[in-house]
Amino acid sequence: MRFISETTSNGVSERLFILDDIPGVLWSPAEATGSRPLVLLGHGGGRHKKDPRLVAGAHRYVAACGFAVAAVDAPWHGDRPTTEEGERLVADIGERIAAGEPIGPLMARYNAVLAPRVVPEWKAALDALQDLDHVGAGEPVGFWGTSMGSGIGIPFVAAERRITAAVFGLAGHYGLAEAAAQITIPVEFLMQWDDEMVPRDSALALFDAFASPEKTLHANPGRHADVPAFESESSLRFFARHLPQGDTSATAA
Repeated sequence: MRFISETTSNGVSERLFILDDIPGVLWSPAEATGSRPLVLLGHGGGRHKKDPRLVAGAHRYVAACGFAVAAVDAPWHGDRPTTEEGERLVADIGERIAAGEPIGPLMARYNAVLAPRVVPEWKAALDALQDLDHVGAGEPVGFWGTSMGSGIGIPFVAAERRITAAVFGLAGHYGLAEAAAQITIPVEFLMQWDDEMVPRDSALALFDAFASPEKTLHANPGRHADVPAFESESSLRFFARHLPQGDTSATAA
């Protein structure tokens, strides 16, 4: 992991890094010492590691809980090059949306192409992040990702036993039910009741597929992009409950 820049705003340090050829960003309390829980953020389709929603969430987690927070660009997104395959899949999805046709099976195909690449990348990022003194191994790790962030995040969390709590949502069961059935950690799941991209029954089927003894469904009226702002505060409270900090000596100056 090679850090290439650092800025500080309102007590939150933002450090851009490159891990092999994967661009990422780490937020943490400025001048932090000691280990702390880590939250990994998965961005949505067509977005990137510094999407404004991710940045705002990261700052809340750092300021309110003292967490470290990280995100990386998924293949074909952000600062990573696209490919003919990626452009073709995105174009197919766009045509389906424009025509008002279901995109569940096509999204499953898109995620199935991305997930085998993303899972080892996220594992490598987690290894490198936990090697940092102000993150540290042994502390709990959370994952947040909706829409495509769930499409690639659910297979990652199913394969990564270091994740101890996760927020998913805005996704259906196509291609994800099997991985969801392997997840037993606490889950908070968001769905939009009038989602034009994810049929209601498909989202409910995915929620039902999680094997977690502790899982909560948050259903709100509105379309795919209409998630209420208060859900951000709910995810903060969720991670505050499930990511206890073991090293009480950790500080943020």
